[in-house]
Amino acid sequence: MTATGPDVRAQLLARAADDSPGLLSSDHRWSWREVVADSAAVGAAVHRRLDPARPPHVGVLMQNTPAFLHAIGGAALWGHVVVGLNPTRRGAALAADVARSDCQWVLVDEAHRHLLDDAPGLGVPVLTVEDLAPDPEADGTAPAYVQADADTLLMLIFTSGTSGDPKAVRVTHGKVAGPGAMLGERFGLGPGEVAYVSMPLFHSNAVMAGWAPALATGAAVALAPRFSASGFLDDVRRYGATYASYVGKPLAHVLATPERPDDTANPLRLVFGNEANERDIAEFGRRFGCTVVDSYSSTENAVIVQRVPGMPAGALGRPLDGVEVLDPVTGMPTPDAELDAAGRLLNADAATGELVNTRGAGAFAGYYRDEAADAERMRGGMYWSGDLAYRDADGFVYFAGRSADWLRVDGENLGAAPVERVLLRHPAVSEAAVYAIPDPSSGDQVVAALALRAPLSPDELTEFLDQQTDLHTKGRPRWVRITPTLPRTATTKVLKRELAAQGAVAGDGELWTRPERGTAYTRVAPAAEWPPPLVE
Repeated sequence: MTATGPDVRAQLLARAADDSPGLLSSDHRWSWREVVADSAAVGAAVHRRLDPARPPHVGVLMQNTPAFLHAIGGAALWGHVVVGLNPTRRGAALAADVARSDCQWVLVDEAHRHLLDDAPGLGVPVLTVEDLAPDPEADGTAPAYVQADADTLLMLIFTSGTSGDPKAVRVTHGKVAGPGAMLGERFGLGPGEVAYVSMPLFHSNAVMAGWAPALATGAAVALAPRFSASGFLDDVRRYGATYASYVGKPLAHVLATPERPDDTANPLRLVFGNEANERDIAEFGRRFGCTVVDSYSSTENAVIVQRVPGMPAGALGRPLDGVEVLDPVTGMPTPDAELDAAGRLLNADAATGELVNTRGAGAFAGYYRDEAADAERMRGGMYWSGDLAYRDADGFVYFAGRSADWLRVDGENLGAAPVERVLLRHPAVSEAAVYAIPDPSSGDQVVAALALRAPLSPDELTEFLDQQTDLHTKGRPRWVRITPTLPRTATTKVLKRELAAQGAVAGDGELWTRPERGTAYTRVAPAAEWPPPLVE
């Protein structure tokens, strides 16, 4: 049965004769007509090289370049699947992502080719856009594109799960086209508007909240190779950007740049994303004269919580219909949160539950080749997010942590287990427990508690981690606790919730730290001189 709803192929073909601006990158400009034609050419070149007996999956490992968008558009027109490869994954871990997603080959730019050279056992060809020669038999007639509907698979986008191993989320045409049309209409985008996309295109935010609304409405896309806090405002002015998307801490990073008297002299009117804190949302809007709309969602896009005017301080927002906080044991709604005058939760054990879409999977189309992960998410016909929350008497939801052993750093999910495995390679490390503490801006900071079997210095750990090519670039701990013992349950399992409650403290050991954007560890001053833990 054919699915109803929009599909990306149809949205692209609707722009095939549109001569209004479609893509802006550096000093280059493309009309939508040219974007569609280039996407069709790239898609045709990819299509010719695919083995029809295998899944039509092509890995893309690139910066935010026009070629990346052409690869996605080409996949939409020609029926193959783009696998967004995360360049923060390294070595064998990156090769494993290519293998588990059934990539026939990988399309790469020169900036990332070395990552594949360092990926042992890759086992598939590596091509550049220059390798995709034009079809000499093309005669300029309209190609017979593969048909698509809302349920047709378009992309695989990786996220991290409870075990720390990444899972490939199935991203259908409808999962891109539907939100694109909804957000474009909601935010009044259209011809003459410019959507600034600086979040990575291997991430769902850039595709679903950046590119898709522009495609659906005919706004232009202004594409930055990567996010730059210092270059953000200059880019907004250069491209005439009226809309931008974000995930994680970009607002905080931009706000950390020196304020200037003319900051409000820019065309930006609306910024949309998730995981910004209340302070940054308000301050960004004030400083740059725009409106910031923040909401809670994920790559799976099955549970959505939206901020609304007048919501209580500290709240995540108001959930969409069908999203509830359920007890993961009983499956029943948890009681309302009881809050004191200071907003402290008084009945945490009873009120805290898991955010659940009780009406089904929402936009979640499942993980690729991971039935166990699908079963974990879909229980009793409902989608269980793995995120803990509590709900007040007025229906506002407050985030309470994560039930699975994963962290959220700079807008990316990060498993603790892979980081622990890297740390345990050092001969001086006997045990490693990785956990999260709240980042003052948004998301988490990574803490590693280490029990040692031999002496280890901050310089030695710095040098060691520099050599671990498969360490996620977001996984290097911000804080390292050297401790003689780790708290345990009766069955000898490490109590990470107790470590998280302690925060980043020296205790009866040592505490090391590194700068937010640095890699070298140094010892912190004695505990008596150090501020309290970074948790409430």
